[in-house]
Amino acid sequence: MDKVFKDCETRMKKAVEKLKKEFNKLRTGRASASLVEDILIDYYNTPTPLKQLASISIPDSRTIAIQPWDKNAIGDVEKGIMKSDLGLTPVNDGKMIRINIPPLTEERRKELVKVAKKYAEEAKIAIRNIRREGNETLKKMKNNKEITEDDLYSGQDEIQKITDKYVEKVDEIFKEKEKEIMEI
Repeated sequence: MDKVFKDCETRMKKAVEKLKKEFNKLRTGRASASLVEDILIDYYNTPTPLKQLASISIPDSRTIAIQPWDKNAIGDVEKGIMKSDLGLTPVNDGKMIRINIPPLTEERRKELVKVAKKYAEEAKIAIRNIRREGNETLKKMKNNKEITEDDLYSGQDEIQKITDKYVEKVDEIFKEKEKEIMEI
């Protein structure tokens, strides 16, 4: 049974980590390398993440500077950023690309909170699915006479406690992100 609990906990932890990654990609009006590092660039006809082609730095809170290691790739990097759905406009000076992050409007902030809420809800659904799978595993163990009925119920209680802990974590992370987005 401990193996089932550990498996559930590990998978729920991964769901929370995935949520954090999704939140890092959300634009909050502040420059962040995580906004652009996973943009796929068509580099010699191969989709390549930007972080593998260039150094990404944050000279100030509203600017992202991207310096491709291969100077010939600067045009491809610029095109890739334009194609991304981030709505960012790169400025190419021949040596590096700068992206200015405009301040967010109130309307855009509210839209971003809705997107963040959707990500949080998806994480909770993933966690609940893991709970369901854990409970099914316990039921199979009971049917195979590996555990008793009492073990089944105490095991389901334990899985529910783990689930509650991670759902609470998701809520905390969402509240933090919401505060960050609405902050001017």
